[in-house]
Amino acid sequence: MIHGILNVYKEKGYTSHDVVAKLRGITGQKKIGHTGTLDPDAVGVLPVCLGKATRLCDLLTDKDKTYETVLLLGQSTDTQDISGQILETNETKELNEEMVSAAIRSFVGEYEQIPPMYSALKVGGKKLYELAREGKVVERKSRKVKIHEIEILEIQIPRVKMRVSCSKGTYIRTLCHDIGEKLGCGGCMEELTRTRVSRFEIGESLTLDEIAGKKQEGRLMDIVTPIDSMFLQYRKLTVRKSWDFLAKNGNSLTCNAVYEENGKAPQPECDGECIRVYDEQGHFIGLYNWQEEKKEYRIVKMFFCEE
Repeated sequence: MIHGILNVYKEKGYTSHDVVAKLRGITGQKKIGHTGTLDPDAVGVLPVCLGKATRLCDLLTDKDKTYETVLLLGQSTDTQDISGQILETNETKELNEEMVSAAIRSFVGEYEQIPPMYSALKVGGKKLYELAREGKVVERKSRKVKIHEIEILEIQIPRVKMRVSCSKGTYIRTLCHDIGEKLGCGGCMEELTRTRVSRFEIGESLTLDEIAGKKQEGRLMDIVTPIDSMFLQYRKLTVRKSWDFLAKNGNSLTCNAVYEENGKAPQPECDGECIRVYDEQGHFIGLYNWQEEKKEYRIVKMFFCEE
């Protein structure tokens, strides 16, 4: 079984679930999960986790993301993008670049965003888009999202191309809608490309056909990101052989149970310090953090399992 992450370039027309299904066929294994949905019309980076790396899905979904999008002003739709039914059209002749730029930049920082009806969020056990397709509109609670940065790449009214870096849970089509509302003319998303998720960049992403080609060449592992490489910011420690069994069963570890490259027991840097733990054969066991009160390393995320 393959364990690691593939940086997939999701092409237009595919759902995130389609990508997972295709990869199951390419790799010949079932244990695969994606790290956050992209709409069928959107393209770009979709990290996909295989094998033990599926335990990373939630962690990667929580990461900040970067998008490039085209905002179309003067048009509102029920889906907040151009695939939906047009609800209203308005003139944009009164707008100028300065007004549009000011409105866009006002969204940088935290703001309360109301999730769109056409989304996978659940209300009463049912996905919002399922309710929307039934012609139902339900009240949605706003939630706080953070727009780290908006870089305006081009303004040719009624279209604006921009790069958006944001927190998890941010709907770019809702951001486009909200900008249009602020300008008083309405707006919707015309194009969307996700260019980054955590360390995964679009320049290194591969299409499903390219991944299939690597598989046929016997070079698939060349493009699989190892699980532990996602945590290189944390110190590496090795568990002593006498503690190996306990570590692989998720037990807490004392300082004497692990050692650094020089063979010495570590000196914890601070309460809550996170570390990577390996066995003496170099297999990644999992992430631990230091509990100062109990003077022990406690498991955060286990990645080791017997094949």
